[in-house]
Amino acid sequence: MFQHVFAEMNHMLDEIMKHYPTAEEPQKHQLIQKWNMLKTMSDGIIDEWLSFEEKMGEFRQHVEVPAALFSHQSSPEMELSAFVRGQGYFRLLMYRQAAQQFSQVIRQYPDSLLARMYLAMSHLHMDETEEAQKNFQWILPLAKSQKLKAMIYNALGCIAAKHGATGKAQEFFTVALQCDPSLPDPLINLKVCQQNRGQLQYGSQLISMM
Repeated sequence: MFQHVFAEMNHMLDEIMKHYPTAEEPQKHQLIQKWNMLKTMSDGIIDEWLSFEEKMGEFRQHVEVPAALFSHQSSPEMELSAFVRGQGYFRLLMYRQAAQQFSQVIRQYPDSLLARMYLAMSHLHMDETEEAQKNFQWILPLAKSQKLKAMIYNALGCIAAKHGATGKAQEFFTVALQCDPSLPDPLINLKVCQQNRGQLQYGSQLISMM
């Protein structure tokens, strides 16, 4: 549902960016009106979504909803407004804002694997591979879940592939599949490396946890 909405909004914005530089004054006025409409829609979606995420956070405060992938124990950082807003931004693909929120969480809860995983994935989506790798490598020795390990090895494989080290990337993807054969992303990424075409996949399982 969200993918379709944002795809249409992105298409409209692409058209505005394409035609505005060469447009005559009346057409420029129409394009600006369309841009203002997109801006209003974007602001409204973000405000409504963050409000929804805050309500979800309030519910978690009264009902135990454990993040089983990371720990069966209580995760108090999930009650922070910065964590809730960070999840909202992450869902909306606003990774810069998400990283800012999860950095705040880590300052208060430096041992939070969940917050660090979101932070690492946010950096990876922004192609800030050094920061992403640093956080993934911090998490890896502490990860008890095989699915979490698979997600990290898959992400490390994507970083290697982005740096042109396709052989190392395939090794990481293979380890990820050994950790959790049900994780779809490493298999897709292996094919991307082998065929030298396609788009690397990472973070989809993290989104599905929300």
